[in-house]
Amino acid sequence: MNPSSQSTGSSPAEASHHGHGHGSLAPLALAALGVVYGDIGTSPLYAIKECFTGAHGMPVNEANVFGILSLVFWSLMLVIVLKYLSFIMRADNHGEGGILALLALVHPADAQNAKKDLGRTVLIVGGLFGAALLYGDGIITPAISVLSAVEGLEVATDKVHPFIVPITVAILIGLFLVQKRGTAKVGAVFGPAMLVWFGALAITGLRWIVKAPQILSSINPLHAVHFFRHHGHHGFLMLGSVVLCITGGEALYADMGHFGKKPIRAAWFTVAMPALLLNYFGQGALLLTRGAVENPFFGLVSGVMVYPMVAIATVATVVASQALISGAYSITQQAIQLGYWPRMTIVHTSNETEGQIYIPEINSFLMIACVLLVMTFRASSGLAAAYGIAVTGTMSITSILFYAVATGRWGWSPLKAGSLVGLFLVFDLAFFAANAVKIAQGGWFPLVVAAAIFTMMTTWKKGRAALGRYMIANTLPLDLFMADVRNTRPPRVKGTAVFMTGNPDGAPPVLLHHFKHNKVLHKQVVLLSVATEHRPEVPEADRVTIRDVGEGFFQVTARYGFMQTPNVLDVLASCEKRGLVIDKNDTSFFLGRETLLTTGRADLSHWRKALFSFLSRNARPANAFFQIPPNRVVELGTQVEL
Repeated sequence: MNPSSQSTGSSPAEASHHGHGHGSLAPLALAALGVVYGDIGTSPLYAIKECFTGAHGMPVNEANVFGILSLVFWSLMLVIVLKYLSFIMRADNHGEGGILALLALVHPADAQNAKKDLGRTVLIVGGLFGAALLYGDGIITPAISVLSAVEGLEVATDKVHPFIVPITVAILIGLFLVQKRGTAKVGAVFGPAMLVWFGALAITGLRWIVKAPQILSSINPLHAVHFFRHHGHHGFLMLGSVVLCITGGEALYADMGHFGKKPIRAAWFTVAMPALLLNYFGQGALLLTRGAVENPFFGLVSGVMVYPMVAIATVATVVASQALISGAYSITQQAIQLGYWPRMTIVHTSNETEGQIYIPEINSFLMIACVLLVMTFRASSGLAAAYGIAVTGTMSITSILFYAVATGRWGWSPLKAGSLVGLFLVFDLAFFAANAVKIAQGGWFPLVVAAAIFTMMTTWKKGRAALGRYMIANTLPLDLFMADVRNTRPPRVKGTAVFMTGNPDGAPPVLLHHFKHNKVLHKQVVLLSVATEHRPEVPEADRVTIRDVGEGFFQVTARYGFMQTPNVLDVLASCEKRGLVIDKNDTSFFLGRETLLTTGRADLSHWRKALFSFLSRNARPANAFFQIPPNRVVELGTQVEL
């Protein structure tokens, strides 16, 4: 790959606006409010509740209320405002954010460099594990958010308790079943729905702040200092519950490419942050006024007002869940394109927005996992223990990757970058350590999910690399093959033959098999390579390059970004614009189908070979993934010993 084609990341000094977020600020900020802030916006449902009623909950008294509210306030300021909005969002990959986009900025140019640069390899491994942790987040967020909202019914009546879990499961199943319809239509109501939600947060919180305005003094960080000094180890463990107020931090970064930096920041400072602070301080004022309350969030309202609040909260949690589900689709698409995931069915649900996709396999996995999670833990308090590990682990890895980008891409001095990232890690690692003690209570779940997905991702990458080495070893150099064609002058038949190949410099094995057994060649032969670059998107104008190698043979290389899905018919259309005329009705596509045997000498453990063989058998067929018409495909099989 030409290094000049790779993203270098935007430096902090750059003022240019990247991404897809073009348009007036207000509509984009409203849309960002719905998608970006769904997760962090629903945290008031359970964050304060866990601080006082969870496994390490504190008794309700003035000192504890002030101390915990101070921790909540400064966590939002230092992690969300300082870390993510001020610095992490500067590390964009052509406008796109998220841990895989960040990983692409520190990805080595080639495998040889990866072996030499141990530090960079460690970063890649950490980035992959951080991405794997996000799947655990994508499972837990819908479960804990919807369950917390439905639990509000218990504030009105105890009789509803047996129905909490069934209602939650029904809502989750309905949410996943409508995914195939796409988010284009539903997305239009995300912003307004969350605007209503944030309005409700502000109004219900402000009502109690007026009754106990002294709660506002918890802004003073000395309350947090006194809290730690008085409670010691127990106070430190409280960070495991406080972290629930910042669980949506990664979403700010991951969804940056959809809206742009300015709308995301505008939505935070004008709506999300004021509403969240008013509600958190309102819950604190409620506790100061009434003492211990079983559910502080729903305690902000009384009587029949609980029911509309539950309804609004349920809608808000569905919106928050949708954002995490869509994020899981995006991560999977990126992983497929970067070579860390088997091919899957990617359905584009919008003709206008390329980023709106649906992956049935991931949807089914998330739905089953969410339902099992709710039926196993049965209460939001149980799920809260599982929540923090995934979030804090990903946040810590993001900080470390940011250091690599700041020093390697932007030229920051290690002292400058290290001082800033060191500050980030003080909070990230403190939150992570406080959550680590909850592994036995449920924190094991996201770690098990992440370990399984990380194993699959690394096995697929290693297996594809081993398969690639085998193919290269059995690939005839193209110049030798062309010399043989010129010397033997084989019969040529009408039409065009397209051979997919991962090595543009050689004659692919499927071409050699075809020539060996059929003794003929088409008049026009296209050797098509599809390459993925470490940037989100490649413009259509830069996508296709063509080289005429003589004797009717053409090398075509199609380049895609890691957030794009290849389409061979579109590539052929681009070829025609560049002078290579291909009659689609008289074109045959030749693909190789490998049968993998685990008896070879590849440098892989036997269990990895077996897992890779299983994944390869169940991956989506190449013709379907590359959107090749199935009635024009010729497959030639071969056995490969790994």
